[in-house]
Amino acid sequence: MEILQVHNLCKTYGKGEVQVNALRNVSFSLEKGDFCAIVGESGSGKSTLLNCIGALDVPTSGQILIDGNELFAMKEEARTIFRRRNIGFIFQSFQLVAELNVEQNIIFPLLLDYCRPDPALVEETLEILGLKDRRHHLPRQLSGGQQQRVAIGRALITRPKLILADEPTGNLDSKNSQEVLDLLIKASRQYQQTILMITHNNSLAAACDRVLRVADGRLTDLGQTDRKGADYHKDEKLS
Repeated sequence: MEILQVHNLCKTYGKGEVQVNALRNVSFSLEKGDFCAIVGESGSGKSTLLNCIGALDVPTSGQILIDGNELFAMKEEARTIFRRRNIGFIFQSFQLVAELNVEQNIIFPLLLDYCRPDPALVEETLEILGLKDRRHHLPRQLSGGQQQRVAIGRALITRPKLILADEPTGNLDSKNSQEVLDLLIKASRQYQQTILMITHNNSLAAACDRVLRVADGRLTDLGQTDRKGADYHKDEKLS
């Protein structure tokens, strides 16, 4: 079942001599439960691609479909609501609300959509994140790794069709990076979340199911990694 379809996506900035072709006819698709890495040099177009897929930027031409819904055929208000309900974001800088505690930050997307959080789902999410004993802590009382776990929980809580992660381990040490990776793998395997992640870390990319490379705005599918199809223990706990 295809969750994401990208067809001939182009993004151009400027005109004439200052024109920059950030994306050039990019096409690919992701199946439900895929965990896919995007790699490439700085300025290659990776973030532009992620921003267009997340409806944070508007492509110059081409199509993006999420679960069969064409993003840019929607009016802006409808697209904003669709994004909030169907796309989860994980950023390098966490972007937590400083005045809200762990639990409140996690359920924040539900509150924005005027939805009542399911207490059982909140408890399950906190358990998976290893944050049950930190649920009332503010972001400033957490380590960087714990803050990124909260950000992952916030992305998971709505069970979105697609999760977009932009260098989610960029500000973390190796131990916390591995824990974040383990959480994302668990989300992909246990909850069949479809995840598209930008990373400069080759080890992280190798742990994904599939790797895409962007260079000069063009995308190359590097194919599936050895991870694809590997058995993942659903009851594996984080240390």
